[in-house]
Amino acid sequence: MEQSGTSALLKGAVQDLASGVVSALRGGGHTRVVLPAATDGGAGELTLAAVRVLGADAMLPCLLLRTPPDPGDVAVFRKAVEAYPPREDAAPTVRWSHWGMARALRRIDPSFASGPSDEPGTAWLDEAEWQSLTHQLAVLAPLAVPAGDCAVSRAAGRRPVDVARGFVRAVRRRDWRQAAGAGRWLTLLPGVPDTLGLESGLDFVELMSGDDPLVALHVQAARLMRTGALV
Repeated sequence: MEQSGTSALLKGAVQDLASGVVSALRGGGHTRVVLPAATDGGAGELTLAAVRVLGADAMLPCLLLRTPPDPGDVAVFRKAVEAYPPREDAAPTVRWSHWGMARALRRIDPSFASGPSDEPGTAWLDEAEWQSLTHQLAVLAPLAVPAGDCAVSRAAGRRPVDVARGFVRAVRRRDWRQAAGAGRWLTLLPGVPDTLGLESGLDFVELMSGDDPLVALHVQAARLMRTGALV
């Protein structure tokens, strides 16, 4: 029961954080996400865990919109990076998520000199069937940013048709989060079939997902990248 309650709290915290990112990406005269202060105690741990789940996207507004980051947000983000290093037996997606957070932090906070700089491997992606590839890329959608070259983006770039197939499959299965993550990648990939109708497809995904802030985050990021936002 306690574990279930904690999971519900974390889910709510992640959704609240994603909503803040979406609001900042949409404008409103600000780019601060307003991360809750990560003080000692349960509330602070929940904040750090939520930032870790959202990954580098917690800092996406200041990166995509090219504005100075808020020092308070940076402090919380840095604490999340330092507090949750991947374990030795961590899954590849966990390692890549942490790598992406460290990369984002180095870009916005030059004083940060720790964290992984060497990229994890991508053999598991290169060998994946197109369905699994799309799923894994959707999980790693925070790595889908302009000028964000890495082994994952290169692996995706070698298989644009497979990712497009995965996007269509996710839409048909009504897996809106996977579709939004895949669509975000497709916005950046060369060789995407014109017949896919990606822009209208992402509009449809956002509409059908209701008020899911995680879907809205990826769709809004894709829109900004399509209009030339740079990281």
